[in-house]
Amino acid sequence: MPGSREKVEDRLKSLKMHEIDLRDGAVLEKGCVYLVPLLEELNLSQDIQAAANAKSSTGRLDLLTRVITNSGEEFDRVSSGYCGNLYAEICPRSFSVLVRQGMKLNQIRFRNKNTTLNDEDLTALHAQETLVPGNAIIDDGLGFSVDLRPSQGDLVGYRAKPHTGIIDLDLIDYYDPAEFWDEIKTSQGEIILDPGAFYILVSRESVHIPPEYAAEMAPYVAMVGEFRVHYAGFFDPGFGHNAAGGSGARGVLEVRCHEAPFVLEHGQVVGRLIYEKMSNRPTKLYGQGVKSNYQGQGLKLSKHFKKSF
Repeated sequence: MPGSREKVEDRLKSLKMHEIDLRDGAVLEKGCVYLVPLLEELNLSQDIQAAANAKSSTGRLDLLTRVITNSGEEFDRVSSGYCGNLYAEICPRSFSVLVRQGMKLNQIRFRNKNTTLNDEDLTALHAQETLVPGNAIIDDGLGFSVDLRPSQGDLVGYRAKPHTGIIDLDLIDYYDPAEFWDEIKTSQGEIILDPGAFYILVSRESVHIPPEYAAEMAPYVAMVGEFRVHYAGFFDPGFGHNAAGGSGARGVLEVRCHEAPFVLEHGQVVGRLIYEKMSNRPTKLYGQGVKSNYQGQGLKLSKHFKKSF
């Protein structure tokens, strides 16, 4: 982070190793850290602040991508009144990727006040809209758990292979999943997460996001284990909702375990959804004629891979 008194470019003078040109495409190598100036700039009024996060397909590739601002002290947060450049810190963790100028890896949303629902309002919304089937766990957000007992078969997730080829982010429905992922199967309702490995799992609950709301995925509590379950945890208005042609959609969990092996059990609460009220109902909803890739999803890899092994 540049800190409250410095610009990003000033910090780069002492940190950068070399420069690369993305206009004709370039490979971002696994394990390296890159800082990319974004094409967009911001000029926010004093009553508007912004938050960014990786797009769904970015997170499912274990492509750690965070937005930085000049004089910034937090990743992915833009303070009210900010005027200036935006930068993306990009670190491919599992796969080397081919990128080009103009590719969209992140998304940003703007707030003009505190839009977060408290637990009382969230309880009332669940009673009205049935946000998840069955009993909702509402405690500083809507809790969700991991599904390790699928209704059919024993496939519960995928683990990224340690040595693979390059992924071109422009190629959709192109790559053979078996070349990049190992299947995770269990009939015991539990798996052991290996430190440093990256997993794609799925929530037990089907999520509904009403058209007038959005939601952000957040960790549950640190005490449940040293692992993270989200890189791209933003749910658009209409995700999984019948108003947008959905009937519930699972939340895909992008899981990385740290420090020590960790036993994950079926039904274990691993995260929470923070719901926010939109200022107006959007004219277009997620999945409603906007080429949404993950409406009605279950356990699903990013859009770059073919549908099945």
